[in-house]
Amino acid sequence: MTKTEEPAENSRAPIYPCRSSLSTRAVSHLAGLLRRHLKLVRSRWRILPPERIAVIVPAVLRHDQRLADMAGGNNVSESTVRRWRDELIGLLARHRAWTVP
Repeated sequence: MTKTEEPAENSRAPIYPCRSSLSTRAVSHLAGLLRRHLKLVRSRWRILPPERIAVIVPAVLRHDQRLADMAGGNNVSESTVRRWRDELIGLLARHRAWTVP
């Protein structure tokens, strides 16, 4: 058996066992919130773009996916996925507070 350093086929796509029915509008909204937040806090970069984070976090929340499973499937650490989850929940809560009459 030979050891390869190449990623598995299609390993760049978010991996989770159930298909998520997220609309393009929902992903765009979450990615936009995250993008504005990153600009506000002057964050230089993230290991994944906001659009990918906006797909991973709802998958974790909706399917009660283990953070370690999502992290391993997307080549990031478990603490990174936890931070993204907490960050997006906070952003949504703040956004909701501003939009409720």
